[in-house]
Amino acid sequence: MFIGKSRKPALAVGISGVLLASALALAAQERPKPEEILRHAKLEVVLPDFPAEGLIMDIGGGGEGVIGQLKGKQVVAVDLSKRELEEAPGGPLLKIVMDARDLKFLDKTFDTATVFFTFMYIAPDDHAKVLQEIHRVLRPGGRLLIWDVVFPSKPDPNKLSVMYPLRVQLPGKTINTGYGVRIVEGQGADHFLELAQAAGFDVVSRKDEAGWFHLELKKTG
Repeated sequence: MFIGKSRKPALAVGISGVLLASALALAAQERPKPEEILRHAKLEVVLPDFPAEGLIMDIGGGGEGVIGQLKGKQVVAVDLSKRELEEAPGGPLLKIVMDARDLKFLDKTFDTATVFFTFMYIAPDDHAKVLQEIHRVLRPGGRLLIWDVVFPSKPDPNKLSVMYPLRVQLPGKTINTGYGVRIVEGQGADHFLELAQAAGFDVVSRKDEAGWFHLELKKTG
C-alpha cells in the first residue's frame, strides 16, 4: 500500500525502531509512480454528533483522529503507529498502540466501536479477524459503526492505486485530507456486511454514497 496525506496502515503492532525503519523503507519502495495512481472525485462526508453511551473504541484512531475530535473523552483510540497517535489532535481519553486482529481488551468492554476510513488500509484477508475481535470486545447490544470507501474498477490495468480527496464536515469544523491506497477491486459495503453477519452482527442500517458507504451494525444478545 502507499500512504496518502496524513494517513497510515491501520493495523497496530508493537514494533521496534529498527523494524519501523524497515517498514517505512518498504513503504517508500512500494510508493506507486504518478502514472499508476487513479485520482478519485472528492468524497464528501457529513459526520453528525451521533449518540453513544459509554466508551467508544476507535480502530485506526491516529492521524486526523476524526472520531476523537467528534466524541472527545468517550474515545479510546487504537492505532498502529505511536507517532500517528501522538500527532492526532487532543480529545480521546486514551491512545493505545494495539493490533486490531488481537485486541487486548477484555470481552464485553465497549458499548460502541468505530472504524473510520481504516478498513481500506487493512489487508482483506484480515477483515474477518478484525470484525471478530470487535464483536468480542463489544457488550451485547453494542454498536459498530463503519465508514469506508467503495473501490472502483480499474479503468486502466496500469492504475494500481487510488487517491481519495476527502472533506469531512463535523459540527462546527471541516477537515480536508486525502487517503491513498492500493485498489482492491470489488471491495465495498457488501464485502463487509457478509463478514460482519458471519461474525455475529445484525445490520441496523446501510448508507451508500458516491465513493463511500456507512454501516451501523449491532451485536446480538
